[in-house]
Amino acid sequence: MERNSLNTEGYQLESQIREAYGRVLYTFTCHNKVSERLLKQNNTIKVWQIVLSALTTGSFLVTIVSNKELSGIIGAVISIILLILNAYTKNFDLVETAQSHQKAADALWIIREEYVSLLTDFELLDAAEIRERRDDLQKRTAEIYAQSPKTDAKSYKAAQKALKTDEEQTFSDKEIDVMLPNSIRRENRKNIN
Repeated sequence: MERNSLNTEGYQLESQIREAYGRVLYTFTCHNKVSERLLKQNNTIKVWQIVLSALTTGSFLVTIVSNKELSGIIGAVISIILLILNAYTKNFDLVETAQSHQKAADALWIIREEYVSLLTDFELLDAAEIRERRDDLQKRTAEIYAQSPKTDAKSYKAAQKALKTDEEQTFSDKEIDVMLPNSIRRENRKNIN
């Protein structure tokens, strides 16, 4: 199958697969970013709950010992804030939601890797086999999307920054070589040839 020309069937098929890969990569990264954000938010709330609990207890102890009206008012205000935080965490389980997003990202990871493999094998496969693998990936991706929580604009912006600016999902040859044993590093093979 001719694949180099812009008007060929192979080029168009490859373009569609590359675009699908990009969408999966963005969604995978969005789910990771939402999960990270929710866990960070949960940790911040937990710290504030501890601090406010300590302040509430302290202000009530001051009220008992010194019988000051101001410390009682401060204690009551802090208690109300703590009550609101506790009610929020009761109604919105941030850890559970973060785990749902992480589960979606984990499921999309294998899809992402299979798209990379399909693009790697593209020149070795015939058009029918490429379409079959593409269709299977699209079906499995749709199933994951149907079972996954939705991402939001904030996670999309974080994913966009991670992928475009921070190059979070890419490695240079040198970075990969550092992680591999000497015997299979590309740099060492270049020196042999």
